Amino acid sequence: MTPRCFALIVGLCLTGACAIAAEEPAFTVSLAKADFEVRAYPALMVAEVAVSGDRKAAASAGFRLLAGYIFGGNTARQKIAMTAPVMQAASQKIPMTAPVMQSGGDGAWVISFIMPKGSTLENLPRPNNPRVQLKSIPPARMAVVRFSGLARPDSIAAKTAALQGFVSAQHLHAIGPPALAQYDPPWTLWFLRRNEVMIPIAPDAAT
Repeated sequence: MTPRCFALIVGLCLTGACAIAAEEPAFTVSLAKADFEVRAYPALMVAEVAVSGDRKAAASAGFRLLAGYIFGGNTARQKIAMTAPVMQAASQKIPMTAPVMQSGGDGAWVISFIMPKGSTLENLPRPNNPRVQLKSIPPARMAVVRFSGLARPDSIAAKTAALQGFVSAQHLHAIGPPALAQYDPPWTLWFLRRNEVMIPIAPDAAT
């Protein structure tokens, strides 16, 4: 994160703006068991960037690029509200939905910020940085497991394995790789952090 972006975020927190919960995408839950859910998300607008490196380095680099866009690095010099979560996913041509998310593998990642409700390709300002892309994401169905604390590699691996077991046990069909969704800024105390692993699944045959 650049010093300017960091100073802006700190300033917002000092003035109380961070006390207001960030907007999150709406979803409906069709199945809930303990920490597991099956969710349906509507169509979403995202700003995304492709980055390489290990998971942590890629997330940091992607966040900086996307923060530049929402903090005024666009043709309208417009500030765009930060939403949650941030998504990190594998750099593949797969449906991206909901929260920042992180997914990927082999050092190739896509980091995504979900744009505020009502955003469209027509009403969002164009990014100044050509690496930042705006995309419309179709409705999607996700299997999700929630967990708190730091999103360490061992925690992510364990939760991913547990979610894959849930998907199999519920006779669901995964259609993309797991993605990491993180809802809190980096200064959040570890025991207050909210994370999710998500797996895109095929639409319900009954719908």
